[in-house]
Amino acid sequence: MNLNPLLQALDLQEDAARALADDLRTQIDALQSQLREAELRLEHLAITRTTITGLADRIPAQTVDPAGSLELPEHPDYPRILAVFNDTPGPLKARDICQALDFELLPKHVERTRAKMKRLVTMGILTEAEPGTFSRKQ
Repeated sequence: MNLNPLLQALDLQEDAARALADDLRTQIDALQSQLREAELRLEHLAITRTTITGLADRIPAQTVDPAGSLELPEHPDYPRILAVFNDTPGPLKARDICQALDFELLPKHVERTRAKMKRLVTMGILTEAEPGTFSRKQ
């Protein structure tokens, strides 16, 4: 009996199994690398959560006055900005507020007003439906 064809068939099977094992090792290496990256990301997120919760007690709470409205930051422009929203229907831009408050339409005035309006958005008083367009929260 001639064993050469049988040995050749066995060689082919060994080569295929070796190629599969090599391919699986490559996939395992890639997955281990992805796993290390995901674990590192989780670690960073945990550190961020710890940092934020550690700082949470330093952030002043929004207080409510007896009338039930939010206490505004201590700057005379905030009530004036809200008064413009109360008097004007529809969304407004920082430029519109500056005009209503008789500010010069200089970039520094418009940007300061926009920053105040964004702070009012953060406080939940205004909404920003589109970038730069603000309206009173319903």
